[in-house]
Amino acid sequence: MLKQRSKQTKGHSLPKNGFRNRILKRLPAAVIRRLRKGMRLVELTQWDPLYEPHETCKYVYFPESGMASILSVLKDGTMTEVGTVGSEGMVGLPVFFGAKTSARRAFWQVPGSAYRMDAAVLRRETRKCGALSDALLRYTQAVFTQFSQLATCNRLHSIEQRCCCWLLLTHDRVAGDEFDLTHEFLSEMLGTRRAGVTEVAATLQRAGLIRYTRGRVTILNRRGLEKVACECYATVRGEFDRLVGR
Repeated sequence: MLKQRSKQTKGHSLPKNGFRNRILKRLPAAVIRRLRKGMRLVELTQWDPLYEPHETCKYVYFPESGMASILSVLKDGTMTEVGTVGSEGMVGLPVFFGAKTSARRAFWQVPGSAYRMDAAVLRRETRKCGALSDALLRYTQAVFTQFSQLATCNRLHSIEQRCCCWLLLTHDRVAGDEFDLTHEFLSEMLGTRRAGVTEVAATLQRAGLIRYTRGRVTILNRRGLEKVACECYATVRGEFDRLVGR
């Protein structure tokens, strides 16, 4: 089960030298000036909740570093990851679409920082149908590709291929080659048995592709992971690069 912990945040002013977030960094200065009063840089740790199913989404998040997960939650508490968000995007697309709640759960997965924006500020700006709306529409198209591709992946590809795809997508979104990861957590994200994930992790470690110890994984051979991963990784990565930028 997902642990619930209090969110620890720290406020900062907007950067003078640009954003890391690919959506924010492409916005005109005039748009940033309108948004700045409703934005705050917050530090986020693993398991920090961003929004819960059917509860009002008060904020949206533009990650600068680290990564968030979007989860599908069943009545029995079973959770499966349906998407991840890093510095290429925004957590809170239901708000952009005009909804106040979401059927999904979102939480922070890899420690980092994000610009938290009041939902009301996002709605006000996107009603202008300007640069932010255009950027979020392109990002939404990339997200749709991610969701549909991973649905196909979960049905047709092996656990080993899917695990490599997940590791690569996570590696794209974090700083450095190491990040926290437990077998239990990865099994929930992939929607499979923990025993299967343990076996795959051991295989990848023996092949020299990763090092896994005490709940922390290190990417040792990225090209090797790309060879083992299914085509879904390249498809998803290509769409984000095309629509949102590298």
